[in-house]
Amino acid sequence: MAGQGTHGCTRRQLGAGALALGGALAIAPFAAGPAAAASGTGRRPTLRRGSAERAGLLPGHLRRLVTDAEAFLGPSPEHPWYAGAVLLAGRGGTVALHEPIGMAVRYRAYDEATDTGVEFPAGQQIPMAKDTVFDLASISKLFTSILAVQQLERGALELEAPVASYLPDFGRAGKQQVTIRHLLTHTSGFRAWIPLYSVPTREEKVQLVYDEAPVSAPGTAYLYSDLNMISLQLVLERITGRALDVLLRDEITGPLGLGRTRYNPPASWRPGIAATEDARQPWSGLDRGLVWGEVHDENAFSLGGVAGHAGVFSCAWDLAVLGRTLLNGGSYGRSRILRPESVELMFTDFNTDFPGDEHGLGFELYQHWYMGAMATPRTAGHTGFTGTSLVLDPTTDSFLVVLGNSVHPVRSWRSGSAPRVAAGTNLARAVPVRPEHGRTAWFSGTASSATATLTLPALDTSAGRARLRCSLWWDTEPGSDTLVLEATTDGGASWRPVPFTTTRHGEAPREHPAGSATGWSGRVWHRLTAALPAARGLTVRWRCTTDRLYVGRGAYVDGLRAEAGGDVLFHDARPADAARVEAVGWSASAD
Repeated sequence: MAGQGTHGCTRRQLGAGALALGGALAIAPFAAGPAAAASGTGRRPTLRRGSAERAGLLPGHLRRLVTDAEAFLGPSPEHPWYAGAVLLAGRGGTVALHEPIGMAVRYRAYDEATDTGVEFPAGQQIPMAKDTVFDLASISKLFTSILAVQQLERGALELEAPVASYLPDFGRAGKQQVTIRHLLTHTSGFRAWIPLYSVPTREEKVQLVYDEAPVSAPGTAYLYSDLNMISLQLVLERITGRALDVLLRDEITGPLGLGRTRYNPPASWRPGIAATEDARQPWSGLDRGLVWGEVHDENAFSLGGVAGHAGVFSCAWDLAVLGRTLLNGGSYGRSRILRPESVELMFTDFNTDFPGDEHGLGFELYQHWYMGAMATPRTAGHTGFTGTSLVLDPTTDSFLVVLGNSVHPVRSWRSGSAPRVAAGTNLARAVPVRPEHGRTAWFSGTASSATATLTLPALDTSAGRARLRCSLWWDTEPGSDTLVLEATTDGGASWRPVPFTTTRHGEAPREHPAGSATGWSGRVWHRLTAALPAARGLTVRWRCTTDRLYVGRGAYVDGLRAEAGGDVLFHDARPADAARVEAVGWSASAD
């Protein structure tokens, strides 16, 4: 559900790696991703349940993922964000957390006059279970995208081919230049959605798509739109001769054994499905009453429950298997649904012209607004309007599934994406960062609207040629959150930035003339050197600031050492020196 117009909340606007040459795919160089990891190790793990330690995760932070999620069962800030959720998190082949919270079915209706939910009797309410099935909403787009990339592999589809070459009538109203890539990366120019449910027949709905004119020229802007995946569905059905639900079963869920993933779940599944909304006008496009066991999205419902943009139902474990398959480079156990190089297309940014709207083929990339601190340029994921999300981080080989029924009893109760952000940040914190030296390093934390400072004692650098050296690790929300090295000679009345140089193993030195670092640094340690100003009483500090919204994984400083002319002025390995460091908002951390 890309946007609801007057019917409810509009989906937030989010935030070239590959070329199509004929039917072949060529990938430009980029950092190692899922395919490289899979082929490099020779291991393609399948999932098993295990401890946090077995997954290489810190149990305290992993457990906090649940306690933070439970807080959103209460006012968030006025109404619960969801009636319940199922949380699944893991790393490698280990699912270290799989826990249901709250209720799958709680409300039978919504009372608009009092803005309250009308609850079922206690005996008729259904608690969440590990295998509760959810309406995935827009996560369905990932399945459509995978089906399209399979056809790219097989040569039946070309990435840069005009959509009209497969669907001649699609070329109306200025869409002749829209390509398959534009559909997969939401750069076609389509507006967010149109009410297909306003016309009665499938043929008329298709004609509305064909007659729709782009609001921007193809390839010139990013605009998330359900119409992209509906159009892709029409292409897939035309070139394969199979309906989308049949393609899903034949090409993805069957080979991977995803027994609780499908369009249009049967009535026998209903007690195990999370309910969604009391769908009535004006907030819904259709008057349907409590939607439970049928697709919530109005357009998908009007298309018979099978649509490229919405309609897939699934459970947390099945989504984890899908995620593990992609992190494995396209295989799971004895089954392969994609080649490794095809998976790379889904984890590679095609939208380099639209910073903040990074997108692979089907997958969104580097979106702090729901990935939290898991976000990296290679982190792939998607959300669904009903309260669902899937996040895959190939950098740490970790995966996160958050399935919530956040439109139960009504869509207006849910605002923002705070539970997803909290879950992503907690899982990111659960992946240890090993200190470069010794057992601890200084850590900035991951709090929003915060300033953390790490201040060295005053140094006498008046002899000149003084230098600061340390190891530095940083990952912050680009531009918004910044790590600064600065110095004062007047006791803190004024601070000036200290330029520095960082060096990462195997790469050329990188200059930081403004004395600051922000964004992604690879989540590895960098060696830092900085020339210090000459002063009899020079105080140097690190200052890390975050804004009120999202954060990265934070910043670490280790091995601080100041020297001049061969003399050591300060060394954090000396207990006396370390004791004189003033840390506000920083902590000594081994994680």
